[in-house]
Amino acid sequence: MNITRENVDALNAVVKVDIAKEDYSDKVEKILADYRKTANIPGFRKGHVPMGMVKKQYGKAVLVDEVNKLLQDALNKYLTEEKLDVLGQPLPKPQDDINWDADGFSFEFELGLAPEFEVELKSKKAITQYNIVADDKMIDEQIERIQKQYGKLVSQDIVEKNSEITGVYRNEEREIENTVTLTLDKFKGKATEKQFIGAKSGDVIALQTKGLYNDDHDLMHALKVDHDTVHGLDIEVTFTISEINKRELADLDQELFDKLFGKDAVTSVTELKGKIKEDAEKQFAQQAEQKLLNDVTEYLVDNTKFDLPAEFLTKWMQTAGEKEIDAQQAKEEYEKSEKSLRYQLIEGKLIADNNIQVTMDDIKGHAREMIKGQMAQFGQMNPSDKELDDIAARVLSNQEEARRISEQLVSQKLLAMYKEKANIKVKEITYENFVKEVYGDK
Repeated sequence: MNITRENVDALNAVVKVDIAKEDYSDKVEKILADYRKTANIPGFRKGHVPMGMVKKQYGKAVLVDEVNKLLQDALNKYLTEEKLDVLGQPLPKPQDDINWDADGFSFEFELGLAPEFEVELKSKKAITQYNIVADDKMIDEQIERIQKQYGKLVSQDIVEKNSEITGVYRNEEREIENTVTLTLDKFKGKATEKQFIGAKSGDVIALQTKGLYNDDHDLMHALKVDHDTVHGLDIEVTFTISEINKRELADLDQELFDKLFGKDAVTSVTELKGKIKEDAEKQFAQQAEQKLLNDVTEYLVDNTKFDLPAEFLTKWMQTAGEKEIDAQQAKEEYEKSEKSLRYQLIEGKLIADNNIQVTMDDIKGHAREMIKGQMAQFGQMNPSDKELDDIAARVLSNQEEARRISEQLVSQKLLAMYKEKANIKVKEITYENFVKEVYGDK
């Protein structure tokens, strides 16, 4: 067998595999001999079928199968030994009718080669790393939400600004009839609020759905309609009040603290505020780190320039999926996935250049910590090492879950490397201002 490669350019190559008769003949003869022992052909005793008849019936199929196996094994071995960084998979060049009666065969494969490039982590303009803090306003609002959640309902005769109103939305034509409990702050604009203030149980209020709620998703749940229906919905509904209540805030006492965090874990309002701040900022840190990872990724993709074997990859995409697609569909698919492919190559180079590795011990340790945190949520604060190891083993027996954890750890290590080596500036900001700055004031 002989394998040669011709580089078309820096990103494309053609590999030629020549297979000689001696590469496959012994294997083919052995398989046919085994077939002869088991062949069941009318007129001949088992094991006594003439070899010529066996070859005539099975020879070509066995030959094709063995040549294909040889071809794939040889190609894979060659790519590994030559350390070729290929994109996609080798594409066989179309061949007209192959003469399977010949003594040898030649096959050609197109290769798409990964480009060579350098990654510059230090951007001219600093990338912002947000340090999101829970300010007093946010903490006080969270405490009020907790007090409302654990407070008690007191019946009212008329609707006031802070009432909780239970009633039924109706529209006969659309077959809407849904019982909900609402508060006036969900409505958009003061006009709707005025319709409710002073109303009594049994009153019927007519409302237009267009612009009724601040968020269309609240309207969707209120009317119990689907997502597609609610957008642009402009009909009249009635709301029949059946119950009016006021929620009295729960006292900030030890009984409430114990309900929230367990006995004596928090013993004062000061400690409560500290705990709320700590828990909130842990969640904010995850969001801020994801934002930083997204921003660095975008910078790297936009500023790391290299060419790709686009024509080859487009052609490869035609047959890479479960269903074959045409050239136009493949072109569209390539255009959609090009940015992702570029980042995969950049990420792979950063991982190699910075020797970023995730070991099995890393994965097991991460799984143990994840399980420990989940058990703590259910009051199991001190699980034994054996319990953690047994559960972790079950979790990691799922290859998909093990792969997901490995990818998380790689992202964490990349993020740590970005913080160390990229041009990062830290900005302290409240969560409210973070949302406004990053996502717009919605």
